Amino acid sequence: MIPEQEAFDALADPTRRAILDLLATHDELPAGEIADRIGHVGRTAVSSHLRILRKSGLITERREGRYRYLSLQPDGPMRAAAAFLQGLLDSALPSPLPSGTEPVVGSNGDATSGTAAEDNRQTA
Repeated sequence: MIPEQEAFDALADPTRRAILDLLATHDELPAGEIADRIGHVGRTAVSSHLRILRKSGLITERREGRYRYLSLQPDGPMRAAAAFLQGLLDSALPSPLPSGTEPVVGSNGDATSGTAAEDNRQTA
């Protein structure tokens, strides 16, 4: 499976997205605190979600004694998913206009790029 596919599969669940949002605002959190803060699902369900996020490579785990501390893993699948989405955006969005140009609305109502002076020369 391609790295971003595992990331997208993991991101499909709203509880897992909530866990990632929580971890994004903290360096790391113990698993129990994540379960307490998520609240709308039980500890067993949170543990399952954490396992899926770990397997997908979106989070990492550090063990200290009997405690598990989790944090975001911004490299690997997360970066691959972000690069995939950025590529889609780059392809779908229009390119920015060069400096010193403004969109000019043509007679058919379509916007074109260029300066007003260039447009006037073309119609004269």
